[in-house]
Amino acid sequence: MRRTRTAVAVLTLLLGLLGAVPGQAAAAVRSGAGGGGVPLLAYYYQWFQPSSWQRAKTDYPQLGRYSSDDTGVMRTHIAWAKSAGINGFIVSWKSTPVNNRRLRLLMSVAATEDFKITIIYQGLDFQRHPLPAAKVAADFAYFAKSFADSPVLFRLDGKPLTVFSGTWAYTHAEVASVTRPVRGRLLVLNTEKNERGYERLADVTDGDAYYWSSVNPDTNPRHATKLDAMGRAVHAHHGFWVAPFAPGFDARMVGGTKEVPRKNGATLRAEYTAAVGSHPDVLGLISWNEFSENSYVEPSVADGRRYLDVLRELRGGAAAGRTATLANAAPTTHRHAVARIAYWPNLLRLAGFAAVLVAGVTLLARRRAAGGPGRLGRSTERRTS
Repeated sequence: MRRTRTAVAVLTLLLGLLGAVPGQAAAAVRSGAGGGGVPLLAYYYQWFQPSSWQRAKTDYPQLGRYSSDDTGVMRTHIAWAKSAGINGFIVSWKSTPVNNRRLRLLMSVAATEDFKITIIYQGLDFQRHPLPAAKVAADFAYFAKSFADSPVLFRLDGKPLTVFSGTWAYTHAEVASVTRPVRGRLLVLNTEKNERGYERLADVTDGDAYYWSSVNPDTNPRHATKLDAMGRAVHAHHGFWVAPFAPGFDARMVGGTKEVPRKNGATLRAEYTAAVGSHPDVLGLISWNEFSENSYVEPSVADGRRYLDVLRELRGGAAAGRTATLANAAPTTHRHAVARIAYWPNLLRLAGFAAVLVAGVTLLARRRAAGGPGRLGRSTERRTS
């Protein structure tokens, strides 16, 4: 009993010297510093013309009713995003002259700002009907040929990460016809909405990026459980899991019926916590600038920079973003290495702490054997006498 209490006393003393409290070190290792070490990408839309802002908007950007061709706007977007711990944008894309021009412009700006870019391919048209699989396959082949070698692309396991949106509208054979020619150069994630959907396509895709912007964490008690189950299913197939979270949602002006209140950041906090808890390889913020569905965090006229401030707090400031960018800079040699990189400093601290603890207990034991237990030992003995 005396030895046990002595060890506890030494543990408490050392924790005090290290500025920690019991359980903190292990918790930091498990959580990756609250998710700050997990790369965070925000969904980004490049479809805006000045006239676009006249339709179905209840709020507007602080930068004004901009065009997605404006490189000054792109540069400001990237600076703001980085300040909140965002590591890159997932750009809504399919191959058209306008989209290709804008993607190249954004990539050229990102290259000068140490910022990452990838794409989510829009496989459904405006009426939510699937595009012909041959068109999708041709566009992915074009992306692989024209963009895949760019160092600005976000990579996992050395390959650029891409997302194929709307996969639930395609057969297994159609998805395979899209992914098979390019998987040697690209990672292609599906966007299935449940475990069964993911399992259907697990062998022809490289993971899942679930785009779930309309969940209300206050009314859906299974929200966190579902994300965790999907993450487990993806990882069981050695795939990559992009966990979604959003600050709120309201698509009623574009034909939707659902509203998820922002609650001054409480919704963003709750959804971020659930996303981090699903052990993602990447966090997917919905969104940077989806003003029609009101899921944006871009500074706006009505909300100012409120949601970037909340995100910055959640990410531990811009330093967390720099850590994740550094983790992404070099190709990984095995899956999930990006997340593990962020854990190493905590693991080393924990290992060093354990060594100090063992040395301290050993020293106390030797001093007691020599007849000189020291102040801590004597105090412990008085309490147990």
